[in-house]
Order: sequence, then structure tokens, then C-alpha cells
Amino acid sequence: MVGLARGGSGKRSAQEVPAFAQAIQRPRDRPNDALQGRSLLVRESRQREEDCKTLIKQLKIKPGQTLCDIGCGNGFYTLKMAKLVGEKGKVYAVDIQPEMLRLLMARALEQNIKNIVPVLGSLHDPHLPADEIDLVLLVDVYHEFSHPEHMLASIRKCLSSTGRVALGEFRMEDPKVPIKLLHKMSKAQIKKEYLPNGLKLVEEYDKLPWQHLMFFERGKMDEAAKKE
Repeated sequence: MVGLARGGSGKRSAQEVPAFAQAIQRPRDRPNDALQGRSLLVRESRQREEDCKTLIKQLKIKPGQTLCDIGCGNGFYTLKMAKLVGEKGKVYAVDIQPEMLRLLMARALEQNIKNIVPVLGSLHDPHLPADEIDLVLLVDVYHEFSHPEHMLASIRKCLSSTGRVALGEFRMEDPKVPIKLLHKMSKAQIKKEYLPNGLKLVEEYDKLPWQHLMFFERGKMDEAAKKE
């Protein structure tokens, strides 16, 4: 595992982690917090801001695949992914908030979706099976990780031989994206963190309204970084 430039070892102290990120990374103390988070995740403006339909299309999901949505929340993307892989496919839905997973499974029950596996992750590990996942989706969540190098190692380990990571993050390079800087990432920063940790960049999609969409596959440790 290669330490990240965020702070020597890659691990951030409480002072280094933004207050908003700390709030997301720990279980909610009050019931209303989860409800407020749910409202944000399913807001009507999300399609306009993120063009979620195009993002999903770019994932090139196929029936029968095994997918994972890390930071799934109440299932905004998870439910769409589950429908696309069909009955023979599977979607692992990972979140560190039990209440979000309960909300997700309630929505899945309402829609008669039975191929979602809820997983309670931790700050260090999404608790996924090794060598199984065809696609791991992270949308607006990676920048919140308090232990990114541990998470990248776990994500790399869970990928199948042809598995990919799809990373969506708000563009730091674009001042017109109306998001606070602490919730943005540049392509340079993303590559600086992913490549040395054994994930090679294989594809990019640059036509979303506000976000980068970058695809990574399992590579040799440090090898991908040397090619940049």
C-alpha cells in the first residue's frame, strides 16, 4: 500500500478531515439527520446537475454482472444498477450508516428488487468479497474517505479480473461548478492517489455537467504511476 500525499501516510487526523466529511463518516446520532441526507440524495435538481442518466449509460452495465455502489446512501444509483443487471446479477450496496441501508432496502422492497446485498462498511474497509466485482461505483464519495489508501487497497482486491472502478467527483479545475472546494477533486489529484496504489486509468468521460468520470482497472503497484 502506498501512502497518499494528503498527509504523509494518507491517514487524515480529525483536524484534517472537514467537518462535513466527519459528519458523513460516522453513524447519524439523530433520526432527522438521515432523513435530511435522503432528501439531498433524491433532490429533483440532481439530474440537471449531474446528468445521472448519462453517467449510468457510460458505466456500460450488462445483465448478470456483479456490481458495487460504495457510499450508496438510500440507493439513488443502486436501484438503477440493480435493474440493469437483472435477476442473474447482483449489486453490493455499501454504506457506513445503517439507517441509509435500511432506507435503501425499504425502497428496494417497494420496487420488488431482490438482487441488492446491503453491506455495512467501515472507515477502513468496504467489506467486499475478493476477486468478484465487475464494477465499483463511487460518486461524490471518494473525497470524503478518511483512510483512502486502505479503501483503495480493499477496492482493488475486490475487483474481478476485468473489473473496473468508476469514479465520479466534482471538477476542481472548473470554477463554474458551484460546489465548495473541499468537495471537489482535480484529475491530477485523483491520479496521484489512484495510480501509485495499483489502479491504472483506462478511460475518461468529460461531458458530464459538473463531474469528472474516470475509469480504473487493477494494475501493478506503482507501475501505472511510472507511465504518467
